[in-house]
Amino acid sequence: MSARSSTLFSRILPSLLHSKNAITILHEAARHLLRRPVVGVAAAARTRDGRWLLIRRGDTGTWALPGGTLEWGETLAVGLEREMLEEAGVTSLEVERVVGVYSRPDRDPRFHAVTIVVRCTVAEPAQPPKNSMEIQEVGLFAENELPTALAMGMEDMLRDARKDLPTVFE
Repeated sequence: MSARSSTLFSRILPSLLHSKNAITILHEAARHLLRRPVVGVAAAARTRDGRWLLIRRGDTGTWALPGGTLEWGETLAVGLEREMLEEAGVTSLEVERVVGVYSRPDRDPRFHAVTIVVRCTVAEPAQPPKNSMEIQEVGLFAENELPTALAMGMEDMLRDARKDLPTVFE
């Protein structure tokens, strides 16, 4: 840990322990200490009958590809399976291909994310999302029913998954 980080941490730690806004303070400290992109995985997922699976986010109310950030020590494959179960209630999936690696810093207002999007075939959701505050609902959409706007700049991710194109590297 650098001297600057150590000093910042020692100034923030007492506030963390005695503040009503501990989460806000912790977020701010992490933003300064961990200024590195976050790695995530998202699924452009279709059921066997051709419907696209999307989740409605609780924070924005908009539709999105299911997925999220990796946990420490987790592989992309394990992270994808965990996120599909937690967010969409999907218990069975088969990865077809990597659609692309998306890394534009302006995609997510919360942090700089590097998202690996995979196209996969999934079983229909077998259970509701684990956290109803994070995910409001899960939807299955025919091609002509897909929403035009998606959260976090995911429109191009879904567009790229719907076409048979070379892997995107952003």
